[in-house]
This record gives sequence, structure tokens and C-alpha cells, in this order.
Amino acid sequence: MKGFVTDSIIGKRESNGGAARLLWPLLGACLWAAAVAFKPVIIVHGLFDSSGDFKNLQRFINESHPGTNVTVIDLFDRGSSLQPMWKQVEGFKAAIYPIMQNSAEGVHFICYSQGGLICRGILSTLPNHNVHSFISLSSPQNSFQNGSALLLSVYFKRPFERDPHHRDMYTNSSDYLALLNSDRPNPNSTEWKKNFLRLNKLVLVGGPDDGVITPWQSSQFGFFDDNETVVEMQRQGVYLKDIFGLKTLAARGDLILCSVPYVQHVWWHSNETVFHTCMEKWLV
Repeated sequence: MKGFVTDSIIGKRESNGGAARLLWPLLGACLWAAAVAFKPVIIVHGLFDSSGDFKNLQRFINESHPGTNVTVIDLFDRGSSLQPMWKQVEGFKAAIYPIMQNSAEGVHFICYSQGGLICRGILSTLPNHNVHSFISLSSPQNSFQNGSALLLSVYFKRPFERDPHHRDMYTNSSDYLALLNSDRPNPNSTEWKKNFLRLNKLVLVGGPDDGVITPWQSSQFGFFDDNETVVEMQRQGVYLKDIFGLKTLAARGDLILCSVPYVQHVWWHSNETVFHTCMEKWLV
């Protein structure tokens, strides 16, 4: 599987004078801006967030890719983010679809925490989406274990919690993630997989110091076994059986893992190092 690679290009140009040294970068920047049109970026927030929490991320994008149309969807903010997941999927889908229709070259998704699961619901159920890169930013893509006071207070009874010792409770009660991962019968699984594979790139971002997503590897489709030993994505049934396309994306070279240490959960979207390391190159 293709892992994350940071590329750097170092160029050298000789000049005959000070004026040329000043003019060439300006000319180059003008030509570059005229030639490059960046795809719109759509940001979907997480639990208890609002659109105003993503000003730093918007700034990072506009500084690195000038002129990019960045939209943070202003729906289900704060306490409203506790509403049923499928209701949120339909609401976000209705707001996002016109942006897709107006971008013939496609769009990018950056979806944070719970928003990453909402975006999966959109990508699975929208047959004609044109999402190029889906950046899942510290999202519990393979569920999480509810084991801390913070999780008890914030995520309790969310439809993507899983106790590794009581898998049946998860499969019987989850009407959202268990369907997306086909952990319970889903008559739409074939169609949803086809829709999801319209993606060009899936970028899974997470890190060992997250402090909320437990285990943190769930942000990259890992999870605990019955002994609470982390089983990485490549050994999970959802990958090995290619339930909704992870293995296919990996074979295409379109599945990217980006792990960054020393980032707590609430700072992923405001950390400039995370942006430059894990997101910037996939937003072209």
C-alpha cells in the first residue's frame, strides 16, 4: 500500500542582475496563478463545532493555494451536532451538492472527527459525487471504545461506539457505522461501495496523542481485538474483504495514511504542521 510521502523540490536559478532577481519571481507567480485553478474545498465540522472554528484551516488553504473557494458548511452546529447521523448526512448533502454541480473539475472534502463519518455517509449514498480527495481528519472511522470521562460525556450513545468485548451490542444498536462498514446486513452495500470508489484519494489523518479517538488507529481503520490489542487496518476484515473499497484504493495507490504525533484531538484543524504534512499536497 502506498504510504504518505513528503516531496520536496529544490531549484536553482542564476540571474544577471538585481532587477531580474526581483521580476522573475513576480512574473512566475503571476503565470502560475493564471494557469492553476484549485478545486473548491468543502469542510465538514465535528461534534459540538461550528463553522467559525475553522478559520485557521481556511487561512492555511488560502495561503498555500491562493484563490481556492473554501466552504465550511454551517449546519448542525454545537448541540445540533447530536442529531441523528442520517439526518445530518441528508442535510449536509443538500448543502454540498450545489457546490459539486458548479465545479466540473470536482471538489475536495476535509472532514473532521464526527464530520469524517458524515462525509463517508455522503460519499456512500451519493451516486454522482465528484469528490477528488477525501481527507478524514482524526475521525473514528472504525468506531471507538468509550473508556474515558471525556468520551462518556461527549460521545455517549453515539452510533459509532464499540466495546471490543461486546461486539453484538454495537452491531445491534448502531444504525450508522455498522451499516457503512457492513458489520450488519446492508442491502445497499454493493451500490455504496461503487459510489465510494468514485474517490480519487482517501487520506486518513491521525496520531498517537489524540486523546479522544480510542484507539487512535481507528482514524486509519484500525481497532482493538478481544484482548484490546490494536489490529491495524491491513489486518481488519473491512480491509481484507474490501467491504467498501479500502483494498481497492490501496491497490490503486490512492489510500494515504498520515500519522502526526503530539497533536491533541481539538487541534487537528488548527495545526499548521498537520496541514502542510497531511493535507496541502492533496488539495490541487
